[in-house]
Amino acid sequence: MNDSIAPGAREFHTTRWSLVLAAQQGGDASKMHKAMSALCRDYWYPLYAFVRRRGYAPHDAQDLTQAFFATLLEANATAADPARGKFRSYLLGALKHFLANDWHRSQTQKRGGGQRLVEWDALDAEARFALEPAEQSDAEALFDKRWAMELLARAMEKLRAEFAARNDVETFDALKGTLSGAEASREAIAKQLGMSEGALKVSIHRLRQQYREVLRAEIAGTVDSPGDVEDEMRHLVAVLRAA
Repeated sequence: MNDSIAPGAREFHTTRWSLVLAAQQGGDASKMHKAMSALCRDYWYPLYAFVRRRGYAPHDAQDLTQAFFATLLEANATAADPARGKFRSYLLGALKHFLANDWHRSQTQKRGGGQRLVEWDALDAEARFALEPAEQSDAEALFDKRWAMELLARAMEKLRAEFAARNDVETFDALKGTLSGAEASREAIAKQLGMSEGALKVSIHRLRQQYREVLRAEIAGTVDSPGDVEDEMRHLVAVLRAA
C-alpha cells in the first residue's frame, strides 16, 4: 500500500483485533465496555442475519446474538488471535461454534448471562431482516453480503466525517451518489456546487480515490497482514456482484 493509505491502515489494523483482545483481557471495566460496545455497533447485524437465516425466531436470534457478544468477554471462550487471519472468518467461526454449543448453555444459564450489550429496541433488527431476499437461503452468503455492506457504510460515514471536519459536507452530499451509481445528472451537480464540468470531474475522481483509501483502511483492520487487503477486497467485490 502506498504512503497515503498506510497510516490509516495501520490504525484500523490495530483497532479491530484489539477490541476483542481488550474485552477478553478484562481489567478496566469502562475500557472493556467501550470495546464491546464498538464490536456490537459494527458487527451486530451480519451476525444477527446469519442466526436468523439459520432458522431461529426473531427473539431467539436476538438472545443468541446478545449472548454471543457476551462470550467474547470470556478469555477462554473463543480466544482472539490476529494470526488467525481475517476477522470476518474469526467472528463467523466463533458464532458457529457458539450456536453448536448453545443447547447445553441454554440449560445452565440464561442466554447472555443477563448482560445487555445490544439495545435491540433501537435497531429495528427485524425491519432490516424483512428486506433480505427470501430466495437467498444460504446463511453464510447472507453474512458475507451484510459484512460487505456494513464495511461500505462505515467507509462512507468516515469519509463524510472527513468532509465535515473541513466544513464541506455539502460537497460530499452532492457527490456521494457518484460512489454508488445513484448520482444525479453531472450538469445538475455542477450547477448545485457552482463548478465547471472540468472541476466536477476532478472532484469526483478525488472523492473516489479518497473512498478507496478509506475502504482499504477499514478492511486492513480486519485482516492479519497488509498483503491480505487485496484478497479481501476482491472477495467483497465478488460478494456484492453476486448479490
